Amino acid sequence: MELQVTNSPFHPEQIDMLQRLLPTLTETQKIWLSGYLAATYTKKPGAVVPNQDTASANAVAQSALREITILFGSETSNGQTLAEELTKKIAGQGFHVTCQALDDFKVKKLKDVQDLLIVTATHGEGDPPDNAISFYEYLYSRKAPKLKDVRFSVLSLGDQSYEFFCQTGKDFDKRLEELGGERLYPRVDCDVDFDEPAAEWIEGVLKKLDEAKEASPAAALTPNQQGRPSQEPDSPAYSRTNPFKAEILENLNLNGDGSNKETRHLELSLEGSNLSYEPGDSLGIVPENDPNLVNQLIHEMNWDPEEIVPINKKGETRSVFDALHTNLEITCLTKPLMMKAADIFQNDKLIELVAPEQAQVLKDYLEGRDLLDLISDFPPTRELMPRDFVQILRKIPPRLYSVTSSYKANPDEVHLTIGTVRYQAHGRKRVGVCSGQSSERAEPGNRLPVYVQRNPNFKLPDDPNIPVIMVGPGTGVAPYRSFMEEREELDVKGKTWLFFGDQHFSSDFLYQVEWQNWLKEGYLTRMDVAFSRDLAEKVYVQDMMMENSHDLYQWLQEGAHVYICGDEKRMAKDVHQTLRTIMELEGGMREEEAEQFLKDMRRQKRYQRDVY
Repeated sequence: MELQVTNSPFHPEQIDMLQRLLPTLTETQKIWLSGYLAATYTKKPGAVVPNQDTASANAVAQSALREITILFGSETSNGQTLAEELTKKIAGQGFHVTCQALDDFKVKKLKDVQDLLIVTATHGEGDPPDNAISFYEYLYSRKAPKLKDVRFSVLSLGDQSYEFFCQTGKDFDKRLEELGGERLYPRVDCDVDFDEPAAEWIEGVLKKLDEAKEASPAAALTPNQQGRPSQEPDSPAYSRTNPFKAEILENLNLNGDGSNKETRHLELSLEGSNLSYEPGDSLGIVPENDPNLVNQLIHEMNWDPEEIVPINKKGETRSVFDALHTNLEITCLTKPLMMKAADIFQNDKLIELVAPEQAQVLKDYLEGRDLLDLISDFPPTRELMPRDFVQILRKIPPRLYSVTSSYKANPDEVHLTIGTVRYQAHGRKRVGVCSGQSSERAEPGNRLPVYVQRNPNFKLPDDPNIPVIMVGPGTGVAPYRSFMEEREELDVKGKTWLFFGDQHFSSDFLYQVEWQNWLKEGYLTRMDVAFSRDLAEKVYVQDMMMENSHDLYQWLQEGAHVYICGDEKRMAKDVHQTLRTIMELEGGMREEEAEQFLKDMRRQKRYQRDVY
């Protein structure tokens, strides 16, 4: 038996040693060695294995246990965080497990998977996250293999305020079953407050895996390893479930006189938190509801604001005012909430509205309305106690904002760019929960509960010589300020090109002086801007991209990475269409070839989006 040297990663001396060793091994020794290498190989991307000091004892046992594959689809990294948590726990139980993003997984290996665990978010109106699209398309294609020997389970993350709640997870779960897979543990669908149901799913999956391990012959080989705890590092003191109360250092309006917009620049202190971040990451803020809206609700229901009510399953309590002000969501109506309200309000018109045949009418009603509208339009027909009412409400979901600063350039600080949402609907003036708090009630010296949300899917290339194209109208420009601050701090002057747009040059050119300084100093190579309300004909960022299509295509041919940040429903789709058109125009591609080119860029991490 000779080691083939073609494309071998071994140097000649190693090849010679292996060629002398391998022929001398017995079959048992070869099996033992392969198990040992599998158990100790920790450099494989995504692989997590038991501690090395137990690897040799477990080598044969490992080869007998089923391998576990964990795949995640995530826009904001919640799915990735949960997948990594699950990976550590499973590895700590003595299993061999790999963890990868769905778009990093080689789909042709799906037929060889044994136990498959998928953690996925749902994006927009029922769409897969960007890093799950290719896997989703493959799974629903004719190329998808039969999975008769595969066991699977799905954890689905979503938001009940969207019509197609957790749709991607539901689709994966359904399709894996259709392909012949066996459900290891039932799918769990999580709302924005996902911590408890996700923990229950993880524990349920672990229990099923342990049951299978106990029944396998391998269990008898490693009796002392059952249930061994994993060597996990200490968790950060501050996190999504335990946010840090950051002091507000600055709160400025970036828009000039005459602007139709209000965009706040917030600077927060992270001193004492041990929190840090990288460009492309987000900061989560746990907001408070407008106290005026809370008081209106309490007045409408004729409640005592000081009455004590429970706020969660743990038995924690707050006054009615505090619960509605700081803990519970009151500004968004969802179908599940309406169903629960119909049950306890006993209002005939509300019961009629939530009937299955009124689905479209209900969907239209939910748009732009809040809890005060619900109570005003469908008042309870009986006295409703506050403790019963708060049970149907969910926690206030955190709001995520792209960081607008570099931690290296601003140690122990984080900057944010927040556009204030104001609108008129159904006879009342409305304001966004967090953006309204930021613009109206967040003074320097106040504190905001915050946590860092990692976003590995929106990162600068490691090689500073790779060209970077940044597209971000309005507040979508926020992460690019962090990119440029980082490059300036590191004195990196690679090719960078910014496309920025807003309404008016004179009042809405966010961070104008900084961009011009970076251009002057060579950290920013090019900048093209579009101000839609300054000309008779509206001009947007995608129009500037088309105007510079030749140069933009040349940058792409040089390997440029493209970043898109901002509105998903219109801007991101228009920019994607523009990129495809440029591929067709400048590259001579057909439409399907251009689309495939962009898909390949996405898989190569050259096309990254942070859209909302």
